[in-house]
Amino acid sequence: MRSRIGIQARGNGPRHRDNAWHGGEIVSADNQFSIKVVIADDHPTVLRGLVHTLEPIGTTEIVATCRNATELIAALEKQPCDVVVSDYAMPGGEHSDGLALFEYLRRHYPKVGIVALTVMDSPAVIRALLAAGITTILSKSDATGHIITAIHSSYAGGSYLSPTIEKVVAGSEGAGTGQPLSPRELEVARLFASGLSMTDIAKRLNRSKQTVSTQKVMAMRKLGIANDVELIRYAIEGGLVASPGKDGK
Repeated sequence: MRSRIGIQARGNGPRHRDNAWHGGEIVSADNQFSIKVVIADDHPTVLRGLVHTLEPIGTTEIVATCRNATELIAALEKQPCDVVVSDYAMPGGEHSDGLALFEYLRRHYPKVGIVALTVMDSPAVIRALLAAGITTILSKSDATGHIITAIHSSYAGGSYLSPTIEKVVAGSEGAGTGQPLSPRELEVARLFASGLSMTDIAKRLNRSKQTVSTQKVMAMRKLGIANDVELIRYAIEGGLVASPGKDGK
């Protein structure tokens, strides 16, 4: 199955009018141009692999590498960036990760393209990202070379799904999924299953403890889950969090 790729104009118009898309690559009028990229991932091996893949590419320039959301946001405040390549799950920073991070980036850096990386294969997570306007998504189980096309597509205002993500989307279309969780309920369930307390989740998502507790209860009610153990099991089996046996997280 071919990966989904499309070029869609952003609301503010093209960021670089002198550049054109030709055969899957961005070409500038003077052939002297590079996309400034910030990479964020809490796994050193993934960071090294992405840097190794992108360094020889003349159309990309890595301006920063980060290990968590806090470092990522600090990097964006210091220097210009065209595209952010970020892991979905990056615990450990002062700022929240996951969908909350991507929504923050969309609000505060609307002209910066976003490429989401994930080891998860949950249809709920992928649907939530797409609904939030994150249309360039790569699975870490796919070859790192997909990052090149993804960055070019994101820079041009397009969309790209790597093969594994494309299969997840295709498999979930038309499938009966019951009452879906809202993006906020999904994030609370993911963070709780990752080991965070309600107090920690409230702090990371900048919500009250009562609000996140209500969202957790609503998620459990929708899923027909009776206790915390079942919620954690659902999160692991449903791909909301990486299972202990998965490599990369």
